[in-house]
Amino acid sequence: MPIPLIIDTDPGVDDAVALLLALASPEVEVRAVTTVFGNVPLPMTTANAARVLALAGRGDVPLAAGADRPLVHPQPERAEGWHGADGLGGLAAGLPEPTADPDPRGAVGLMADVLRAAPEPVTIVPIGPLTNIALLLALHPGLTGRIDRIVAMGGSLGAGNTTGAAEFNVFSDPEAAHRVFTQAEVPVTLVPLDLTMRCLTDSRWLAELAAGGPRCAQLAAVIGHYHNAFRTRYGLDAVALHDALAVLEAVVPGTLRTTGFPLRVACDLGPARGVTVADRRRAAPGPQVNVALDADIPAVLGEVLKRLVTPPCECVTVF
Repeated sequence: MPIPLIIDTDPGVDDAVALLLALASPEVEVRAVTTVFGNVPLPMTTANAARVLALAGRGDVPLAAGADRPLVHPQPERAEGWHGADGLGGLAAGLPEPTADPDPRGAVGLMADVLRAAPEPVTIVPIGPLTNIALLLALHPGLTGRIDRIVAMGGSLGAGNTTGAAEFNVFSDPEAAHRVFTQAEVPVTLVPLDLTMRCLTDSRWLAELAAGGPRCAQLAAVIGHYHNAFRTRYGLDAVALHDALAVLEAVVPGTLRTTGFPLRVACDLGPARGVTVADRRRAAPGPQVNVALDADIPAVLGEVLKRLVTPPCECVTVF
């Protein structure tokens, strides 16, 4: 039986890759897509998610909009420089029109109803700020047993990408991330920059994606802006897939190699705000988060590409 999945997202170029990857993977059934503020404002992330669902021919998947701001403090910055003013490399309008309106229950209401209705525990994959997930855990504590695990992309135990040590998703709402990482009711796997910035594609990978058919060609074009931004910022012919790694781990558990640490997030207003801190002491107290720090990187990049260009019914995992 396929793994039931909820994806919480803020599209975003790499979010679009991740969402299409999930929809192309026969091991999972995407029961809902929920959106959150993040790379661009909420109305845009919601419209972008709807367009990606339409691109995949999956307008039947329920979609709901969630939080339009962090729990406490205003969002300090967005990521249009990486993702384009529309969040999809300036090409959002060229994707298929949404086929349905967002669900009126909203993100938290939709997630709660999916959890109640599922015959088995559901995996939740947050690949944007963790605001919706923190609200779900706070408003529906009785449903935590219906969640198999949370597989999130975010954080960094080393260098950041938004400040010196803070990663964008966590920095966008540190209080929400702290709430999710420090609870003990639901297992959490975190896919941080420490790994995603090592999983880099290149022009050859993008060319193979573009050759995979019309849908893949549109996706490759969307990635183009992100590719150029990466080259401008770092001087490399590379693209970090970030969110797709979290989806692949949710689709094929054990794909990424994890180490357990208690985690805390700095929620002060100083220069350390949004920093993810791992307690590496032996027998450190507190709930452990399984932090993905290693993987067979060539195999991971090849698997993502294969799933994107192969019809779902033909896709066979290599892990």
